[in-house]
Amino acid sequence: MDAASSPEKRAQALLAASTQHQKYRWLVEQPANSPQQTAFSGVTYPVQVDCTPTVVYTDGPDGVRFTAGVTAFPAPIAVASTWNEGLAEAKGVAQGAEAFDKGKNGVLGPGLASGRTPLSGRTPEYFGEDSLLTGLLTAATVNGLENGNPDKPVISNLKHYVANEQELDRQTSSSNMDERTLREVYELPFEIALNRSEPESVMCSYNQINGVYGCENPLLNTNLKGDLGFGGYVVSDFGAVHSTAASLMNGLDQELNRPRFFTPALLDAALAAGTITQARIDEAATRVIASYIRGGLFDTPLPTTPVADASTVEHKAIARQLAEQGTVLLKNDGVLPIAPEAGQTIALFGPTASSTPTNGVSAASVCSMAWRFNNAGTMNCEDLVSPETAIRERAAAAGATVTFNPGTDLASVTTQAASADVAIVFGYQRMGEFSDLPDLKLQGGGDALVAAVAAANPSTVVVLNTGSAVEMPWIDEVSGVFEAWYAGEQAGPALAGLLFGDVSPSGKLPMTFPASLADVPTKTPAQYPGVFSNGSTTRPAGSTEIRQVGFTEGLQF
Repeated sequence: MDAASSPEKRAQALLAASTQHQKYRWLVEQPANSPQQTAFSGVTYPVQVDCTPTVVYTDGPDGVRFTAGVTAFPAPIAVASTWNEGLAEAKGVAQGAEAFDKGKNGVLGPGLASGRTPLSGRTPEYFGEDSLLTGLLTAATVNGLENGNPDKPVISNLKHYVANEQELDRQTSSSNMDERTLREVYELPFEIALNRSEPESVMCSYNQINGVYGCENPLLNTNLKGDLGFGGYVVSDFGAVHSTAASLMNGLDQELNRPRFFTPALLDAALAAGTITQARIDEAATRVIASYIRGGLFDTPLPTTPVADASTVEHKAIARQLAEQGTVLLKNDGVLPIAPEAGQTIALFGPTASSTPTNGVSAASVCSMAWRFNNAGTMNCEDLVSPETAIRERAAAAGATVTFNPGTDLASVTTQAASADVAIVFGYQRMGEFSDLPDLKLQGGGDALVAAVAAANPSTVVVLNTGSAVEMPWIDEVSGVFEAWYAGEQAGPALAGLLFGDVSPSGKLPMTFPASLADVPTKTPAQYPGVFSNGSTTRPAGSTEIRQVGFTEGLQF
């Protein structure tokens, strides 16, 4: 606990006072982070050495996830659209403070990938397809999280290394590519981020890379820790470990969640068999401990009682700025900005405009990324201000009237649109972890709704709440288009400011919007979704065969 000593020397002092099984605790998240607990899913350890801290991980690419009383920031794809490193860092500072105040000091984020296909379910969780932009914004976020609150320390985590470019069979697929493509496309964002920031951890991915699982791939040692100079610890994704010796010796330092492959019994057996070494055990433990020390976790304990509401007025202002600067104006034939005046009627269409659900869909459905396990999103969004609420308030100040139609009855839609001075249609596409999109079309009959409104009103503006690119077959029939992404809790005020000209639209696309899915570079089944030995995209019945995904487009995307 001598703060004047280096993190590495402090880690070595701790290990010198540790038994073998106390050392093993650092190699698995739960025993590492709960030092007084001794039993984890039937696996027993001794109590940890005194003075080791409680560490609590939280998922966090977009905010402090699944937690009440925090700010629901826009999705990372919206942050990317700002092209604003300073604002990304400010978001990191705010998120780090909220995490600590909520009793969490390890943020599993930011996420970074390369946007190989717009169908990838986690597209909104990342910063788009450009390696430079992704690397810069990743570094800015890390610097905000780790350096912005010295009195509220948290550590960050870059995820996922590497070439984790689809959700379909993410745990049973191999991303196959040549070395140049790996280094110049898929590793480059990590290289840039590691050159401009010092994240304490990196998460290895579910997928195989050229036939070897990410968390036991020699790339962890040769490329990540070697060529890229990463000095922190490598932690697995949840359930991404498949071995004991191969994982540990090839660079995995900590198994996420409970002990499965890094149990004391398995480690003792591997050590006795000579398939792992004591030196590597000590190195892995040292990396974890030194990162916790360097990140401030040993010297500043978590609050005894988390605060009820960690969000602040300042944090909400950052969320609004991100939503404003991250919204991209894709088309304007002169209908924007709207100049509200007495007697004017502005008609809103589509369920995601309103806080009132229609068939289970509302503004809350596109506040954050979809999440399979709660039928909602990654952020609680309890302070969400809907577009309908904000637009009504802004229009009323000028004496204009706002109407809302969820769009379920196209006959009423046509009538209402024809009688309005301006029509604003909200189209959506929900996506997130665990599955890829089947196509790039708007969901919930969105294309038909846009077409109906546009046919009835020449002054039609479309607002897209999507996590990826969408096809726009109606683009020539509408007067304006905004891509607002998943804009967070300040979606309504941000959009109202843009629609009425209080804020100048400045967002820029961080990814390609193809005219159709046929235009993407992953054109063949072998490229996406990948094939099996029989040449089919469908796994043979009863087979555990790995899906082979050929990154044969190389640098051509």
